[in-house]
Amino acid sequence: MINRFILNEVSYFGPGAREVLPKEISRLGLHKAFVATDKDLIKFGVADKVLKVLEAAKIPYEIFSEIKPNPTVSNVKAGVEAFASSGADFILAIGGGSSMDTAKAIGIITNNPEFSDVVSLEGVADTKKKSVPIIALPTTAGTAAEVTINYVITDEKNQKKMVCVDPNDIPSIAIVDAELMYTLPKSLTAATGLDALTHAIEGLITKGAWEMSDMFEIKAIEMINRYLVTAVEEPSNAEARNGMAVAQYIAGMAFSNVGLGVVHGMAHPLGAIFDIPHGVANALLLPIIMEFNAPAALDKYVEIAKAMNVYSTDMTKEKAAEAAVEAVKTLSLRVNIPQHLSDLGIQESDLDRLATAAFADVCTPGNPREVTKEIILDLYKKAL
Repeated sequence: MINRFILNEVSYFGPGAREVLPKEISRLGLHKAFVATDKDLIKFGVADKVLKVLEAAKIPYEIFSEIKPNPTVSNVKAGVEAFASSGADFILAIGGGSSMDTAKAIGIITNNPEFSDVVSLEGVADTKKKSVPIIALPTTAGTAAEVTINYVITDEKNQKKMVCVDPNDIPSIAIVDAELMYTLPKSLTAATGLDALTHAIEGLITKGAWEMSDMFEIKAIEMINRYLVTAVEEPSNAEARNGMAVAQYIAGMAFSNVGLGVVHGMAHPLGAIFDIPHGVANALLLPIIMEFNAPAALDKYVEIAKAMNVYSTDMTKEKAAEAAVEAVKTLSLRVNIPQHLSDLGIQESDLDRLATAAFADVCTPGNPREVTKEIILDLYKKAL
């Protein structure tokens, strides 16, 4: 079997890492930035921390901030037009997954205009050219979009999330600067942190996992378990913020290359149809689906229990799996993640539609245990 591993050309880590921007922009021979971000990051001064670096280096830029929390086909089309008229030669993505996913779609379509309808990018699109150069600066510790070859765009017409997988979309440079995350609200810190944990656990047990990806995912689980609660409870704790920033990147390094599973398959329609934040959907579903998947991945669950400090040598594999699931539940409760879909406005009458969409999702086939629409429906019922 041949395994593939794709990463950024170069990545920087640590508080203040954004200061490398002028050097890297010069190295790549770039001149003007198209800044893809959202209005809240501008409003609360987070984007300004990056823009000041550009201004000090006299690097021109133009801002595109019409990005929704679950970016849509319309968002992307507007961004493609704005980029074309901006005179920019690279994209500077500042934000969470929404900003970075939008940037990826804009960059891909700009250099591959045959995909300008956006919807044809769903799945594994056969693009011929690399994206416009993207430099990605995450402001949340969760999606790892700065290091993945995936992006998710909502097809608002058909009310579905399109998962797009394309090696040509990976940002040239990732700058993981924890100082951009210090003002992240507690609820968003919790949701994005559990999103990162979901990436790590699903990436560890997915069908495509192998030794190299396992190494990264286990380390990510260990670090998230160590740092998430502190990052939520002490938002300005530099060690915890940086620990989470690095952990989510590590998780992304691996899952981007090996795939995910039915947690993401079920979370995507919750976001597309009901606009539920992706991290919240993942966090709520994770323990329930971990219980379902345990029989198919017991050895991996032992590793999860070890990484979360709940393993003892007298445990059977089954007991270790139970301890791992309980540890995830406990962490979720500790950071105040909603525990029931009904708390988010989902009704039993919605579940059949959700199950149909989840069964067709591109992430679902990677699940270590086979599922049917009926099994997914039952899992949704347990989460209700």
